[in-house]
Amino acid sequence: MSYTIGLDYGTNSVRALVVRCADGKELGAHVYNYPSGKQGILLDASDHNVARQHPGDYLAGLESAVNKAMEHASEDEDFSPAKVIGLGVDTTGSSPIPVNKKNEALGMQPAFKDNLNAQCWLWKDHTSYVEAETITNIARRERPQYVAKCGNTYSSEWWWSKIWHCLKIDPEVFEAAYSWVELADWVTAQLAGIADPTAIKRGVCMAGHKALYADDWGGLPDKEFLSMLDPKLAGLRDRLYDKAYDASEQAGTLCAAWAEKLGLPAGIPIAMGEMDVHYGAIGCGVDEGTLVKVIGTSTCDCGVVSADKTVADIPGICGIVKGAILPGYYGIEAGQSAVGDLFKWWVEVVCQGDDATHKEYTDAVSRQKPGQSGLLALDWNNGNRTILVDQRLTGLVLGQTLHTTAAEIYRAIIEASAFGARMILDRIAEYGVPVKRIVCAGGIAEKNAMLMQIYADVTNSEMLVSSSSQACALGSAIGAAVVAGAYPDFHSAQKAMTSVKDIVYKPIPENHAIYNEIFALYKQVHDAFGGVNRSADLGQVMKSLLTIKERQAKA
Repeated sequence: MSYTIGLDYGTNSVRALVVRCADGKELGAHVYNYPSGKQGILLDASDHNVARQHPGDYLAGLESAVNKAMEHASEDEDFSPAKVIGLGVDTTGSSPIPVNKKNEALGMQPAFKDNLNAQCWLWKDHTSYVEAETITNIARRERPQYVAKCGNTYSSEWWWSKIWHCLKIDPEVFEAAYSWVELADWVTAQLAGIADPTAIKRGVCMAGHKALYADDWGGLPDKEFLSMLDPKLAGLRDRLYDKAYDASEQAGTLCAAWAEKLGLPAGIPIAMGEMDVHYGAIGCGVDEGTLVKVIGTSTCDCGVVSADKTVADIPGICGIVKGAILPGYYGIEAGQSAVGDLFKWWVEVVCQGDDATHKEYTDAVSRQKPGQSGLLALDWNNGNRTILVDQRLTGLVLGQTLHTTAAEIYRAIIEASAFGARMILDRIAEYGVPVKRIVCAGGIAEKNAMLMQIYADVTNSEMLVSSSSQACALGSAIGAAVVAGAYPDFHSAQKAMTSVKDIVYKPIPENHAIYNEIFALYKQVHDAFGGVNRSADLGQVMKSLLTIKERQAKA
């Protein structure tokens, strides 16, 4: 009887999950909420684009979450820490950390502890939108192959734009940083006791999707290209890495110091760090033809296509990377910059509500027909990740009257996120990526039946839900099981350790028909405000929404 531990570093917390390798049974879990900042995020009141995190929270959370998860697991008489054979780590991304020569985070050093720019640059930090646009323009002109695999547009959420922005606004931090490390790679390196950032085994999922890495062109972008941005970025390249690895590799083995802190056997393997949603896809049983939607503060859509096949470049997506997600496959990623965050903003910030308010609003409009409110929203309150890749876009609600309720706007925002999800599905289908089934994960997928039914109705697709409420951590634990030798490959591990719930959300034909009408209006607004159609005439959108509203009232 053997066990692995999956660590899932999310936006507001880290959770540890103890999993039985034989069948994926989850024996113990614990969530550690980051103590720094507001709900774990370091903000700047003068700039809404800032989102950083204190690296010390990651290490404190690691120790606390693992030990308490094992306490819970010890209630099972078969479990003991001595039977843990491996650890896996997933994190948000791109979340780069500036480090010194000893691989110590600058934000944990006394000289920089109060400097936001020395902290981890969280995925949702969008301060580098100017740099991202410049990288896009230069790459399209000088190295089109670099951006062709990431939707032809580089994002302010990603590695190079953030580091370049730091160089511009805080050269002291940039010069003090011997290197930069993605959060997923930094945590695995800490566990392995690696004190040289150039010795860290970096994961290809972060490198390929966020840092323009590909074996096809020799790894990271070449120095000539980086010098076109800034010669100091070219100089940094030598202090980063030459090779990135897929999840079939070990990131290292557990060092004695962390083994003692966690009460685990020293020397057990540590799986390669991956993005939370990539291991989440593995935890949902991803394979070719299965799209996994991890619905959290944001949403990521992940699919895989055999590396033996040719995958067309897909405009507007987050990346096509060989070896990302599953070894032997191209990992395909898309997503939306705000989903759970968007609902939280409306209910808890604007309406000053709480969890009970979410339920109240859901109950109030769950029996409404599609189109009955006459509302149409754009879900861009945190920019658009896919398919427009534009963090300078903002949210919008159309169709309000003096009778519109807060609950109706809540539903309209949910519908907007569903329309955004359909835009992604339509785009990848247009370029030949097969989607035969959709598996959803995350607390929202588990708890909000109204949302899941709306997603099914809007996309005209059945929505399945992962059996695990901790799919990302489960995927990390599966990665650990594979590198520890409990299974020969990911397919056999997934077959034994993953499943879906019995509930299936099936599209309702009459609802889908109405949503098709509203989606046509959504596309008009999406393309007009998104800059796709600069000559759009939106004069009839409000009146068309009223027509649908009046018709639904009589139905």
